[in-house]
Amino acid sequence: MSELNAEDRLAMTRRVMGMLESWNLGAQDMIRLLQLPANVKARNIARFREEEAFPADTTVDRRVAYLLRIEDALHTYFPRNPEMRDLWVKRGNRQFGKRAPIAVMVEDGESGLISVLSHLDCTFAWDLTGSKSEYSAAAC
Repeated sequence: MSELNAEDRLAMTRRVMGMLESWNLGAQDMIRLLQLPANVKARNIARFREEEAFPADTTVDRRVAYLLRIEDALHTYFPRNPEMRDLWVKRGNRQFGKRAPIAVMVEDGESGLISVLSHLDCTFAWDLTGSKSEYSAAAC
């Protein structure tokens, strides 16, 4: 994502902020989920809504990429019902020990993001297991 120009980074930031706000995340949880740098305080989160892009940081970029893939997967699961996308994230899920997916993502950090994404997107889980490389080697 570091190859994005300033305008595209700002648009991506706004998209992610809109998603996190629709999930009713507070500023501290947003900072924790995105693992924003220490100099970003809760009172500064508002600036990401309109005027400033997320910092160009590999950790933040990786977490944003996971969140965007989660958002895309939710659009696939619930193509006609945006309310269900937000509800699914907030509801307890048996897959996660009856914790809500948003709690898994915030509390477990990057591994939580990966768990939720793997649950929603089987191609991501398939790539993680190494099956993709095994399949490619067998096909050759």
